Amino acid sequence: MKKSLLVLLSLCSILCHSQTETAIQSFNKDEVTINPLLNGSLYSPLKQNKKTNLVILIAGSGPTDRDGNQKGLPNNSLKYLSEELTKNDIAVFSYDKRILAQMKNGTVNEATLTFDDFITDATTVLLFFKNQKKYNKIIIAGHSEGSLIGMIAANGKADAFISLAGAGRTIDAVLVEQIAKQAPYLKEEVQKNLNILKNGETFELRNPMLAALFRASIQPYMISWIKYNPQSEIVKLKIPVLLLNGTADLQVSVAEAELLKKAKPEADLVLIEKMNHIFKEINGDDSVNMKSYSNPDLPIAPKVVTAITGFIKSL
Repeated sequence: MKKSLLVLLSLCSILCHSQTETAIQSFNKDEVTINPLLNGSLYSPLKQNKKTNLVILIAGSGPTDRDGNQKGLPNNSLKYLSEELTKNDIAVFSYDKRILAQMKNGTVNEATLTFDDFITDATTVLLFFKNQKKYNKIIIAGHSEGSLIGMIAANGKADAFISLAGAGRTIDAVLVEQIAKQAPYLKEEVQKNLNILKNGETFELRNPMLAALFRASIQPYMISWIKYNPQSEIVKLKIPVLLLNGTADLQVSVAEAELLKKAKPEADLVLIEKMNHIFKEINGDDSVNMKSYSNPDLPIAPKVVTAITGFIKSL
């Protein structure tokens, strides 16, 4: 049950520490406000110059903050990734999703939120830094749902794109597969509901068990999301692409990355053994894997940093 809930949920100071308390303070960290809904942390190498590249990190689904955390799920995945990349002389900007600012100021209206809002946000962030003309290259890196968002925002604007545990199919196909594995008795009903949404229509939900997926207020968001096919979008990119997934990912299997690779053969594909959805190395069963989502002290897998750093330095 916990695993099912976890998968569904998936649908300042100057100096800072790296992954361990004993790490040397070795980079700058500044608060940046782009607009009232977009706030984030800019990590910069101490010796930044005109050759410095910038990675813009886009978080996954839900009310996820710049560090990769949600309420009850503090894992610091994006925080650690930002720190480690900056230690390798790569600047990083990671921002809170707009819903966090809306929750803070009491303006949340789930019924009006769309997938396109997040694409607009990513594009706004990209253009904000691009207009500064202080970075050599700007790379969009999207995690999970953020992969598709970043893929679309990067088209024609970014210098490279990185998919971190991003799906290779439309969200309806992914959800049906997840439900078939976790609650097969709901598969037919879920498929029927998704077909309605795919036609751009809403419906009255009769099964409270599916409220997390199909409550009335979230249906407009699902309609706006379901229309985008990652395989179609990645083909549009005329820039270098890195596809990165872990073999211990409970939410997005390596098969998704392989679908993106098939659609974009020239993309680099890196599969990291034992790495899960939030970049943590897992040595154990699914219960160990799930516990990592609420462990803010567990470092990320070193190989994810090596892969991203190598890709960026090859640009």
